[in-house]
Amino acid sequence: MQIALDPYMHRHLSLSELCKATKEMGYDHIELSPRADFLQWWTRPRVYPERLNAFKKALKDHELTVSTLQPMYRWSSPFEDERKMAIDNWKRTIEIAVELDSPLLISEFGRGGSPERSLNDTLGIHSAEACEHAFWRSMDELVPILEREGLVLSIEPHPEDWVETMEPAIDIIRTINSTSVKASYIAPHTFYYGDDLAETIRMTQGELVHARVADTFNHKASSQLRYIVNPPGSTARVHQHLDMGEGEINWDTFFKTLSEIGFDGVLSSCVFAWEERAEDSSRFMRDEIQAYVDKYWK
Repeated sequence: MQIALDPYMHRHLSLSELCKATKEMGYDHIELSPRADFLQWWTRPRVYPERLNAFKKALKDHELTVSTLQPMYRWSSPFEDERKMAIDNWKRTIEIAVELDSPLLISEFGRGGSPERSLNDTLGIHSAEACEHAFWRSMDELVPILEREGLVLSIEPHPEDWVETMEPAIDIIRTINSTSVKASYIAPHTFYYGDDLAETIRMTQGELVHARVADTFNHKASSQLRYIVNPPGSTARVHQHLDMGEGEINWDTFFKTLSEIGFDGVLSSCVFAWEERAEDSSRFMRDEIQAYVDKYWK
């Protein structure tokens, strides 16, 4: 079991400073989410030998490992130029993962094409079906590379992706049928995945290698009036990444069920909501996660 920090709230720190701060906050592992000076959103990683070597040195100096890398590219875009660019970026990221000795990559099924093109699609080519078709073409290219390099890619259905719920996501992962493609469970997306927390986690058994930990409110509760969004009829939806205990996730059910299905992967603190107290939040989350691990993985 690894307890890692997603340091998005600390992204103002340099990579070397981030290593020092991560260790001081009690973590031995970093979940490196997108940041402008390394894995930039949607575009080629900003990684060159001097930067990579300095990061590796800082990791070693502070006795840290990179538990996961999170690339975010448009591999499900039905626009072939975007999809090909995503594959090129993925190939470079895989090289970086090998250099960092980071065997686990995490990502999302994807929302398809860039908003500038997909939201103005008047031809109807940006359907969920088209996005899934693009995803499968990307898998055909990437899975053999992942297998060759001995890496694992863990994928989650994210709100607004062409697949948002857990059951079809697990079906797709099992259909890929590779030991290099597994599943992630992101706790603050719980109320998008399904209506029964324990049942949803159980359906990931045998595939789950990574889980992100943060709290959220059930946006479907109170007759779907937990949030009131104006104007009436708006399709906007809300989800948060809060400290544990600030939302409505039943953490005993969450961790107990993970233990029951034999989960032994990466647990990452993934709070975004409190940049004004990011250090206190990260320390709190480290202690809370550890307490539940001690309780259910004796």
